[in-house]
Amino acid sequence: MKIIIAGAGEVGFHLAKLLSYEAQDITLIDCDKESLAYPDTHLDIRVIKGDATSISILKEAQVGRSDLMIGVTSSETTNITLCMLAKQLGCKRTIARISNAEFIHNKDLIRFDKLGIDELISPEALAAAEIQLLLNQSAFNNTYEFEEGLLIMVGVSLPKTAPFVGKTVQEAAKIFPELHFMPIALQRMGTQYTIVPRGGTVFRERDQVYFVTNREGLDDLYKLTGKVKREIKNVMILGGSNVGFKTARDLCANNFKVKLIEKNKERAFELADELSSALIINGDGRNVELLEEEGLEAMDAFIAVTGNSETNIMSCLVAKSKNVKKTMALVENMDYFQLSHSIGIDTLLNKKLLAANHIFRHIRKGEVVAMTRLNNLNAEILEFNVKPTSIVNGKYIRDLNFPKEATIGGVIRGNQGIIALGGFKIAEGDRVVVCCLPNAIRKIEKLFL
Repeated sequence: MKIIIAGAGEVGFHLAKLLSYEAQDITLIDCDKESLAYPDTHLDIRVIKGDATSISILKEAQVGRSDLMIGVTSSETTNITLCMLAKQLGCKRTIARISNAEFIHNKDLIRFDKLGIDELISPEALAAAEIQLLLNQSAFNNTYEFEEGLLIMVGVSLPKTAPFVGKTVQEAAKIFPELHFMPIALQRMGTQYTIVPRGGTVFRERDQVYFVTNREGLDDLYKLTGKVKREIKNVMILGGSNVGFKTARDLCANNFKVKLIEKNKERAFELADELSSALIINGDGRNVELLEEEGLEAMDAFIAVTGNSETNIMSCLVAKSKNVKKTMALVENMDYFQLSHSIGIDTLLNKKLLAANHIFRHIRKGEVVAMTRLNNLNAEILEFNVKPTSIVNGKYIRDLNFPKEATIGGVIRGNQGIIALGGFKIAEGDRVVVCCLPNAIRKIEKLFL
């Protein structure tokens, strides 16, 4: 595919980096020469310095022959404008990053596709949705739902008490034959390597393991990982940013009891007017005494979403020291993700990474209907539709020539999520959830074309 990315910030750079690994034809546009310097020298892509809303720049990028234009500059107006121009100049598909979630909520009223914009992405809205999903599965530190929860991907750090620690995948399967979940990826404590579990892979204490399960299997996972399913009702949010506001609004709508702390007095009054069901506190969340006075110890979850990553991390550590069950910190620097398992915070969120991952699924070949990237792991979870022409159609899983860097986590057939083993026969219309490392993606896609 020929893809143009406008904006060499973290979202644009992350996308360019992921796509360059797959030998896609990438052009990256940005006004700032320094922002282009690193991608130009370290990635196999073409860079153009200039304004992406300039028609001459778009023509230089060969927009008329492009399959996809992605507008991810820091300016919402710029992204919308350049996507409209790109479509008029012959680009097949366009995606615009926006900050005003009203556009997404009213996309049936305002037909953005008629204006030349095929998809709108709001990093803040994605972060708020991710937070609510993580609160609903409170014992896990990463989660993703396929087909409205028919299959669910969850991530968990294995405690010493988990009964399959020290056992291989094969041994665990024999001991617990009735379980409704499948391990699809793991990362050893203190390493950055992703392992796709095979039969001989041993589970170890503090492994970060990702499972695919169905609704019935969730309770099994709680028991076997030693995690307790706690009901979360009382939530404290630090920071009245767009993410904080959207999170508070959504949680209040779902009957959570929300306290939101905002340092800026004017912003705090604005939030109080808009969030009548939440308690808004004007104060500095870095003040431990303030947090204690406002009942931090009684909270079930603490979510730090200020504009300062260090403040978010430190305040979450304070919350953990007060035995708050669930902590989440919004961070700007993606390098912090490597620290999440060791510093004691349950989940680190990066809205730019969430946006990049959401955009990434539009680039997939085959019949990919959903995808997500695991925050800390170099792996992807893809959901494929099985077509009549797909190589996998009519074959048993054990007979597939599946690369060792990939595994099938489950199959959705009709309205049922199935944890499929070797004796399961794949059929036309099935939706197959696959976990794979980047070097196996092309082989997997060919099986579903």
